[in-house]
Amino acid sequence: MADTITPQNDPSGAHGVGRGPQLASTTKEMEVIVGPLLNYRRMSNETSGAPIWHGSVLVVATVGQQHPELTLSPLGAVKPNQGNTALTGPGSRLFRGEKLYEDPDKAFWRFLIDLPFQQFESRWEYKMKGFSYLDENRSEKPQVFAVPSIAESMRILFHSCNGFSVGTDIDAWSGPALWNDVLRMHEQKPFHVMIGGGDQIYNDGVRVDGPLRPWTDISNPHKRREFPFGQKMRDDCDEYYFQNYVKWYGQKPFSTANGQIPQLNIWDDHDIIDGFGSYTDKFMRCHVFRGIGGVAHKYYMLFQQHIAPPKSTFTTDAPATIEVGPEGTPADPVQMKNTFVMTGDVEDPSYIIGQKPGPYVEETSRSIYCQLGARIAFCGLDARTERTRHQINYPETYKLIFDRLDHEFEKNKELKHLILLLGVPIAYPRLQWLENIFSSPLIAPIKFLNKRFGFGGSIFNKFDGNVDLLDDLDDHYTAHQHKHERRDLILMLQNMAKKHSVRVTILGGDVHLAAVGRFFSNPKLAIPAEHDYRYMPNVVSSAITNKPPPQAVANLLARRNKIHHLDHDTDETLLELFDRDPGHGSKAANGASNGNGNGNGNGNGNGNGNGVANGNGSTNGDADGPANANGAPKIAKKTSDANHATMPSRNYAIIAESHPDPSAPSTAAPPTTSQQPEITSTAPPTNGGPIHPPTQVSTPPEPKATRKPIHVGEQGAGTQHPAAGGLTPTGLCGPHGLDVSIRVEISPSDAEGRTDGYGFSIPALEGGDAYKDHGSRW
Repeated sequence: MADTITPQNDPSGAHGVGRGPQLASTTKEMEVIVGPLLNYRRMSNETSGAPIWHGSVLVVATVGQQHPELTLSPLGAVKPNQGNTALTGPGSRLFRGEKLYEDPDKAFWRFLIDLPFQQFESRWEYKMKGFSYLDENRSEKPQVFAVPSIAESMRILFHSCNGFSVGTDIDAWSGPALWNDVLRMHEQKPFHVMIGGGDQIYNDGVRVDGPLRPWTDISNPHKRREFPFGQKMRDDCDEYYFQNYVKWYGQKPFSTANGQIPQLNIWDDHDIIDGFGSYTDKFMRCHVFRGIGGVAHKYYMLFQQHIAPPKSTFTTDAPATIEVGPEGTPADPVQMKNTFVMTGDVEDPSYIIGQKPGPYVEETSRSIYCQLGARIAFCGLDARTERTRHQINYPETYKLIFDRLDHEFEKNKELKHLILLLGVPIAYPRLQWLENIFSSPLIAPIKFLNKRFGFGGSIFNKFDGNVDLLDDLDDHYTAHQHKHERRDLILMLQNMAKKHSVRVTILGGDVHLAAVGRFFSNPKLAIPAEHDYRYMPNVVSSAITNKPPPQAVANLLARRNKIHHLDHDTDETLLELFDRDPGHGSKAANGASNGNGNGNGNGNGNGNGNGVANGNGSTNGDADGPANANGAPKIAKKTSDANHATMPSRNYAIIAESHPDPSAPSTAAPPTTSQQPEITSTAPPTNGGPIHPPTQVSTPPEPKATRKPIHVGEQGAGTQHPAAGGLTPTGLCGPHGLDVSIRVEISPSDAEGRTDGYGFSIPALEGGDAYKDHGSRW
């Protein structure tokens, strides 16, 4: 079937399926609907001394373009006055566009770009010939991004939940305001990559004000399961998802960040629809869920991964799309009418591709491995494509991932850290008692009253009639049905960390609040964190845009912050990071950037009446209103006095090396708090040459004190920690430590999105001979 509709080549030169709309542009301009969107893909030649940076740029344009071109040019050093900044490699280069997809309304063009890392942090500019926006209110300008030096790892921005849940008063939350703060921080010290942890877009409106509304309104669950997903509904959903992407990805200030900070994304349920994968199997296999899974996957591939989509997606009118074979969904002649889809694309080696399609999104999973500069490896798990209520990933997918990690760490012994990205947190308070209540027979009478009379309507979802929070709880690694898979994953990570002496740091989002969980060795083993391969922090940063949960929920989670035991040797709990609410206290805007981006990240910015710090760290007011007599801002309290573990306020995270040039001496002083642990230096004496910061070995924590700091990088964690500002390296945790700053919104009514910083640092893993030195205790 596919061969009968496949020409040898599209007029643009791309090889694919379908003839496309057969239109030619009447203008020499490239009329852009949305974009450019910049992605980071990977490094090559990592260990050669001359590594190459690889990325891509995506533009969605009107149809009929033939040969769009992009010019990439070096602009020199980010800091031109520091040392030798002579460029190596070619100067400006031209890259041809590749057509990924085209139908009568739009065409997706990808430019694969690469450049040589320099001996210094460098800036690069890209621009497209004849580029103009279809929306005349927007103006085109060259885009600039930054790349670290050969000796540095990347400065990372991490975010998740970049959208609003259905029914949210968007104006009350000032829209996506925190992206203004991201851009201010980026202006002061550029990010090299922004990691999207899932829910980069919220498509839930498809069931409220979109084409799924008639299906959602069906009250009979059996009729809803049997409802067809015909060609008309598929076309309507396709248009809805496309327009939602255009609206969200074309909206400032998010769109500005998209073109200047290279993206690296995985997806989660809201990129499809709320709870996708975590409803009952019978319901998940209904026609409508299979249909929207295919449509959402199509636009996730295009917008977020810059990859051509499958040739067609599931439609009940097209028998060929119903039974998916090993080659994926066959081309449906109806869907392919006036449409072109690239085929034969060379898979980027950054992808770890699953061996078989997922159960509901009937395509193979795409996890990601790449290197983020000199010493940081990254792995993002696609934990949505294969997900069911009872599994997150197939066992064979975990094997593929850990085989790849073993290979990469064997190949490159300079790697010190693995950043592991999961869609949801994994070191997080247990809520099984709440699951038991929602799943118990006691709920059955209320469900019956809901079906018959609408009683408790806001408690139950419109899909399967279960308690609305149940699918969110089922999504968690800590849900009872995922506990064995969760344990196995952590043990595999421990084994890998020990084998390769690599520190694992886990990123997770989804829960709409900030927290830091940690796995660590049972204190009875007396292992300092610097030598503890079981020590794995889980940075929980969510949401950058969506509204947070009520204060009572965050306080409840903090009360559930027990010291849990993964097994006999591994404990886990949340770090008490939040020493005060954002915008409150003697240093209320520590490191917050002011309106013109001139803060210095240490609470010493010039007060400007916008809630940033003045010379002594106090504040002069914020967007909620004028300051009171003593200069304190009028900001609502976010947590109880007893809650120092969870923060229900919008946020994002910054992760960077705490000593980006290991050959230079450390200038940062360690934290000075009454709780600072005893530390000993294991650094050898120097006889001239570079001075490395000493490796600081902390005294192992007391068994009941692990919610408090357990190593030198956690001491003073919070707003007074040197990492809180997110701009200045702390020098803590030895030559290869990481600094983490969680930037928390001060006031949702502040359209500038000013934030307060909470910091801590992560030591590299001192393994190898260190394990032997401590004998049988380890």
